[in-house]
Amino acid sequence: MKRYQFNEITTMQYIFLISGIQIGIGILSLPAQLADIANTDGWIAIIIGWGISVIASTVIIKTMEKHEQDTIFDLSRRYFGRIFGSLLHLAFVAYALLASTTVVFTAIHVIQTWVLPNTPNYLLMMLFMLPGFLVTRNGVRVLGRYAEFVFYLTLWMPVLIAIPLQKGSVLHMLPILKDGWAPIFQAVKTTVLSFLGFELAFVFYPFLKEKKHAIKAMVIANSISAFTFLLITVTCFIFFSPDETPSLVWPTLSLLKTVEFSFIERFEVIFLSFYLFVMSTTGIPYIFTTVFGISQLFKKQDHTIVLVIAVCVFIVASFLYNPSFSHIQTMGSWWERYGLWGAYIFPAVLFIYVSVVRWFRGGKKK
Repeated sequence: MKRYQFNEITTMQYIFLISGIQIGIGILSLPAQLADIANTDGWIAIIIGWGISVIASTVIIKTMEKHEQDTIFDLSRRYFGRIFGSLLHLAFVAYALLASTTVVFTAIHVIQTWVLPNTPNYLLMMLFMLPGFLVTRNGVRVLGRYAEFVFYLTLWMPVLIAIPLQKGSVLHMLPILKDGWAPIFQAVKTTVLSFLGFELAFVFYPFLKEKKHAIKAMVIANSISAFTFLLITVTCFIFFSPDETPSLVWPTLSLLKTVEFSFIERFEVIFLSFYLFVMSTTGIPYIFTTVFGISQLFKKQDHTIVLVIAVCVFIVASFLYNPSFSHIQTMGSWWERYGLWGAYIFPAVLFIYVSVVRWFRGGKKK
């Protein structure tokens, strides 16, 4: 009998779960970050970043295929022993906690800046934590269903983002490779960090019902994210001038301020209200990974108690701490720094290590 037979997700849900984690908050500032490094050639770095993320995702799946019923928390003790395995276990939990904290506080900051400037920090935190608790409590199956629901719910958003293209100038994109390849390669680091989220395959792979489609699902998920990043980035580059884009803090939201309808004045408020669902598909899986990892550390099958404690900690923290934009940027930089190791370097090292250990053990699943 499969270990997670009653909590499995379909291939489509797996795709939308991974792509939802990746899209998250990155698209709000990605165009400005790329324009600052590589000017309007930054879109090329997205394609290169997509290729690197696909390779890293494949390495993760190939590692997990060796023990299909294990998560990274099981593999850590299986191959590194009780002490070092526990340290690796805690490191992954800490990484997920850092990511979830960054996403939640960034979402609150964006809402306070653009929609509800006079609403207290703790009230927004409570509003975020309530649906987050309900989804996370019910496990990966509900997470997958929720990610699929949000994907279909927000399909209209990329179409509306492309509306300003008719008012822009394609000449902003020319000439291609105006500054050579060096700035583009420098911008690749920014793009590969925007694809963070696929590393949670270390946790969600055992829940996938049809594991033979795992690699294909990861390629599709990364491709959905890459298309979204490309659409928003190119639209910003075409609409704004090359000198204006790097100066914008949230270029995607600034772009939406130009979209006007006769029946609505501030369309970006409507867009951002729906975009909260997209942000939640990033934050909630990281919260689940945190509480699931802590529960596994104490050998508890039910993560509800840990989740209740985590929700309370988030709410209490919102009473005591209201991070400024600079503090949020600092948290984001820490997340990116650890994400570079956790999503790109660690999987390659783990794959080599597991392969070598299994070779010495005669290829047996021990």
